[in-house]
Amino acid sequence: MTRVLIVDDEPQIRKILSVMLAERGFDIAEAESGEQAVRLASEFHPDLALVDISLPGIDGLATLTSLLADTPPPDCIMMTAYGTIRSAVEAMRAGAFDYLTKPFDNDELMLIINRALEMRRLSSEVEDLRAELTARYGFNEIVGISPGLQTVFRAMMKVAPVDATVLIEGESGTGKEMVARAIHRQSLRTAGPFVAVNCGAIPAALFEAELFGHERGAFTGAHTSRAGRFEQANNGTLFLDEVGELPSDNQVKLLRALQDREVTRLGARSAIKINVRVIAATNVDLRSAIEQGRFREDLYWRLNVVKIALPSLRERREDISLLIDHFLDRFNRELGLAVQSIASDARRLLSVYDWPGNVRELENALCSAMIMCEGGVVQIGDLPPRIRGEEESRASRDLSRLSLSEAVKEATEKLEKMMILSRLAEMHGNRTATAEHLGISRKTLFNKMRLYGLSDDESDDER
Repeated sequence: MTRVLIVDDEPQIRKILSVMLAERGFDIAEAESGEQAVRLASEFHPDLALVDISLPGIDGLATLTSLLADTPPPDCIMMTAYGTIRSAVEAMRAGAFDYLTKPFDNDELMLIINRALEMRRLSSEVEDLRAELTARYGFNEIVGISPGLQTVFRAMMKVAPVDATVLIEGESGTGKEMVARAIHRQSLRTAGPFVAVNCGAIPAALFEAELFGHERGAFTGAHTSRAGRFEQANNGTLFLDEVGELPSDNQVKLLRALQDREVTRLGARSAIKINVRVIAATNVDLRSAIEQGRFREDLYWRLNVVKIALPSLRERREDISLLIDHFLDRFNRELGLAVQSIASDARRLLSVYDWPGNVRELENALCSAMIMCEGGVVQIGDLPPRIRGEEESRASRDLSRLSLSEAVKEATEKLEKMMILSRLAEMHGNRTATAEHLGISRKTLFNKMRLYGLSDDESDDER
């Protein structure tokens, strides 16, 4: 049974709320002051608290702070008179779930309560699923419970103990190297080395020396012999990142090494046998690259024994909240920060942003916001400008170079984008409600979202 703590110094308000909520099956406790509420909470352990802003003794804000310090903390809904709305906003910034203005409508109250309980249920479900995935698959460093990511987990579980070559496809920032490392850790080669190579960063002329090694005197500057990456990864895993960036000549050399399972150092006369598992990754469509003559088909099939396709972050929005909490905990530990939470409106804005840079962009945005925030709660203003719908300052155009019509068009588009993002956050990502509040059709909203890079589909609202 859901436990609700009602905190209000007016007996009539407490009675009305108690009767209404008890009739709906809630377990109720009442407190007439903040001090009493704090004492009751330690014994009653409420799931939800309705807290009046204006209380005798310690006020509603101080009571909220004390209640949120409990483990686990209750979701707090603040009750406020019209003249204390500013305090309610401050309470939201301090971590309150929402607020109601007295006199409030019972249906409105139940709507907020049900929304808070649904989010609590989903959060609990996420934690349970995460624990289950960790126990079942052992890939606990990869955060998410979305169907797309569970498909990836299942593929990883099957391929990890089998010594097969793996090709990981996915946009930049989706976590391809993290998946490769997780597969290595769960493989029979876990005791061996994991060697990562960024193929796109190796100059073409140095490819052989980098991957296959060289003998002393093989070329100018080769004062000592050096093992290449294949040798360094012997009995372990070699991760070839951005393999689609290799020039054609080097693709041939890589293919030969994979086929023969041996490498020859530059300047050496004999080959060296290698025992290496190869995991390759790419953010380009290799099939298209083959059709365009930029990638060898025989190398593609050599690498593509088992393929794992990583979904973009916009394709698994249900993971965003979990990732936010993961990064919140991680950066607090790693950077010595003391950020308690993300304000609900900021969290909603993060959930509707399209994340072209995927998890890496979310990670960087959260790190920046946590460093910049004040008061222990990340607010919308702490988020990077691009996420708030604003242009980065260095990217803004010089208006003196624009005609009047061009300047008006640019300002209008910027304002439209900011309004759409802001209203989406207010409507919890519900596109239909957002369109209604903006006074435009749903189709027009989708078109504008596509125009501003805020969405890539017309999938409906409740994600």
